[in-house]
Amino acid sequence: MRDDTDFSSKRVLVVGGSSGIGNGIAHGFRERGAEVHVWGTRADRADYEPAEGSNLSGLGYTCVDVSDPDAIDRAPLPFGRLDVLVLCQGIVVYGRGEFERTGWDRVMAVNLDSLMHCARKFKFQLLKTHGSVIVVSSVSGLKANIGNPAYAASKAGAISLTKTLAQAWAPEGLRVNGLAPGLVDTKLTKVTTQNPDRVAGALRNIPQRRLGLPADMAGAAIFLASPLASYITGHTLIVDGGLSL
Repeated sequence: MRDDTDFSSKRVLVVGGSSGIGNGIAHGFRERGAEVHVWGTRADRADYEPAEGSNLSGLGYTCVDVSDPDAIDRAPLPFGRLDVLVLCQGIVVYGRGEFERTGWDRVMAVNLDSLMHCARKFKFQLLKTHGSVIVVSSVSGLKANIGNPAYAASKAGAISLTKTLAQAWAPEGLRVNGLAPGLVDTKLTKVTTQNPDRVAGALRNIPQRRLGLPADMAGAAIFLASPLASYITGHTLIVDGGLSL
């Protein structure tokens, strides 16, 4: 019996795969047989600590500053062919820093602009394999996010970009989908998850009464990249334990 979630002989690049959700997705594909490479921001893979939610064992690694379009263009191709491109890069600026120009520009450059630059860079490889792109956004792109205007706007833009690229590239044989995580326990959300009062309040708003895990996001990404989702494109799958309800 065929296993549609077997990615043996497939090659996957996870941008932002050095920690958190991206790292969970990277290992999800690796555990299903794929050869997986990740892009991160630190000079060397040894600079990442397991305590930060980083596990680069079994993964290829390249340091690329995706806030710089020229750095994306210069970055070497990790594989001779590519089957799945996961765009999971993302930052947030706390302390109302996103209301200032520097914070706004930094978040938008990473969370939105780089999605297009990366998708454009790897399109020619994905065309050859009839591959797929998965854009990781957030439920913050579906509503207001108090104190973080750039984060919310960039994630809304990511959801819209997913639809637009899907429509444009479907006739060429490419599928573009997305997933929108809710509150996932990563280093990016420690401001909430390490505050007992905040996390208790958050859990009251999640019907499943638990935080999401990177492995939960991996399951969704694997589905969207698999033949099981062969007639799905332009869709952003909400993976939030019911938070957005």
